[in-house]
Order: sequence, then C-alpha cells, then structure tokens
Amino acid sequence: MRPFEGIRIIDITHVLAGPFAAYQLAVLGADVIKVEHPSDPDQSRDSGTDRALNHAGMGTGFLTQASNKRSITLDLKTEPGREVLKRLVKTADVLVENYRPGAFEALGLGYEALSAINPRLIYASFSAFGQDGPRGGQTAYDHVIQATSGIMAMTGTPDVHPVMFGSPAIDYATGTMGAFALSAALFQRERTGRGQRVDMAMLDVAMILMSSHLTGFLRNGVHPKPHGNRHNYATSGAYPTKDGLLMLGASNLRQQKRVWTVLEHPELIKRTNEEREADRPREAAVLSEILLTKTADEWEAFFQSRHIPAARVRQMHEALDDPQLRARRIVHRHESAPGIDGPFSVPLAAFKFAHGGASIENPPPRLGAHTDAVLDELGYSASDIARLRDTKAI
Repeated sequence: MRPFEGIRIIDITHVLAGPFAAYQLAVLGADVIKVEHPSDPDQSRDSGTDRALNHAGMGTGFLTQASNKRSITLDLKTEPGREVLKRLVKTADVLVENYRPGAFEALGLGYEALSAINPRLIYASFSAFGQDGPRGGQTAYDHVIQATSGIMAMTGTPDVHPVMFGSPAIDYATGTMGAFALSAALFQRERTGRGQRVDMAMLDVAMILMSSHLTGFLRNGVHPKPHGNRHNYATSGAYPTKDGLLMLGASNLRQQKRVWTVLEHPELIKRTNEEREADRPREAAVLSEILLTKTADEWEAFFQSRHIPAARVRQMHEALDDPQLRARRIVHRHESAPGIDGPFSVPLAAFKFAHGGASIENPPPRLGAHTDAVLDELGYSASDIARLRDTKAI
C-alpha cells in the first residue's frame, strides 16, 4: 500500500509548480483529479520539445507531471461548473490551485467557502509572492522569481552575471516543497481532524534555497558573489583536463589532505580553511598543470577510487547513460498512451522506499478524458452530463 492511497486531490493548477506538487502525491497513490477549462487547458499541454505533441495537447511539459492523474473539464466561471466542483470538494481531501490570489475567492471558491462544505479539506494555494503582503497580487514565472529573489545575481561568473539557472529549479523546488507541505497537513489532520489552509509562495522557496547565503548576509552584510565553476578552495572547482572539464569536490580538510597526498604534493596540505583561502592561487596553478595530464574520465576514476569527490562534466544524454541512474530507476517508460505515437519516458521520483513506494500505473490523460466517469461517481446521470455539456460547463 502506497502512502496516499485513498486520498483524493483536486488539482486546479497549470504550468509547473502546482502540477508537480500534485504529481508527487499521484505517484504515491493519491487519486488526483486534474481540472482544466474546456477551451483553455493547462498551457503546459502546448509546451515542450515535440511540436507534434504540443499541437495534440500532449506536450512534454505536460507529460512530465501528469501520469496517474485523471482529467476533467470544468468552466468555473459558470454556475453549473462551480456546483460540480463543490460536489467534488465534498469527496476530496485536498484542493490545490495556483491562480492569481483572490481569483477563487471572487468565484465563491475560496478556502472559507469550500471548508464550510468540507471542514476536513486541505486547501493549498500556489502563487509567485503569496496570498498576502504588498506584492501578493503580482504574478511571475520561475525566471522572474530568480531575478526578484537575488538568486540570479549570485549565479554566473565574475565577468558574466546575472545568469538564469539552466532548469526552472524554483518551480520544481516549489512543487517539491508543496508536496511536503501537503503531506504535513494530511498528517496533522490525522491528529486533529481539521483541514488546513496552505499558502505556497515561489519567492519564499527561492529564499529558502539560499538559506546559508541568507544567514551569512544577515549576519555580516556580505552579498553572495557569482563564482562560476570555482570555489573558495582550490581543491573544489572545475579544471580542464586532456579532453574536458573535471569537477573536483575535495571540500573539507580531510579531503584536501587526500588530494595533495595522492598527487604527491604534501607541502600544500593545509591545517585550516583560512590557510586554504590564502594559498588558493598557488594551489590552483598546481592543480591546473597536473590535471591536464589525464582525461576527465581517468581523473574521475582516480579520485573516486581514493574517496575524493570528482566527476567529469557531462551533458544530459551522458548522464542518462550512466548505469547508476538506470539502477536507481527514477525514469518510467510508457510504451503507449492515448494521443501519443510511440513510447515516451517521464521522471518518477527522487527517492526509493523498501515497499509501497512511488509507481506509475496510468499514462498522462487527454483533456477531459475522465469527465464523464468522475461525474458519474458524483451521482450525475447521463442526461445531467449532457445538459452540462450543452451549457459548456464541461
């Protein structure tokens, strides 16, 4: 039995952070019902690297976080559509939405209204800046939050900065933190019997991702600076080799001692980190010369066999070919899915359980694929469903 079997989640989110949070619980057994507008679906259905899939409403941006979910369509601006949602809320444990703060309240679908229908409901809102505060009504995407938070200014090299992350890491971190918040709220409800209001803000998550830098700045007022591929210590950073870059990660004092010992330069071993910082230029010059004598793969094997962190800098296709990732099984392969020609693969989860862990049983759904089935579960008759369709509520 997986952790969230028997839990029903209403997922009224779009793009990335909100859908990714619901996806984390879907692969752990939750019944996630994704709600989309009949004529204005989740924009991630039209995003990704495969244009044919984008045109079919099954873009890779959507496929990434839609397995195990069911899809229904509702126009929440119509009274019949809202009534369907309220009936669904009575059966649900969690509702997740990520629209502009205040939008759901204006529709009569805010936390107070829906918790009156279901006091055990956990109602989570994802937004750029949070549900309150002077910027609460503003909107943003991942890269805008990177700029706002200061995390972009500390990324890059001393000569080329600010630089965005290569992936929408704030979005994914917000989704992951959101899944943790939902899990905590569900656990709390088991003890108290009460529902909960969860307020997730991308800006808050971005600040937490810089926790050590934030603490340092608040202590001494020193802004974190972009260092590129180098570290304060010479034995921790990227260096050219015969055929590519090697990231050496001998961060602590024990590891730097090993580096200089195996490279036969005991005179460079330091007793304190302050000594390492002071002698960084000399150490870096020695390392630069030595590391040019072998390939990156050879150095990786050399250092790792001596318990010194090191890795050749790889591209994604090389990383995915690593037997370690295949052994971890973090990717699930779908052999087929409605609306998609041929197999495709999606990420599963970033952890493993000894039993009852994450798994995928069902492929990402086409828009509205489960509308009739879910309405039938709620007690709507065939004629009721036909009327809802005639009024364009579904």
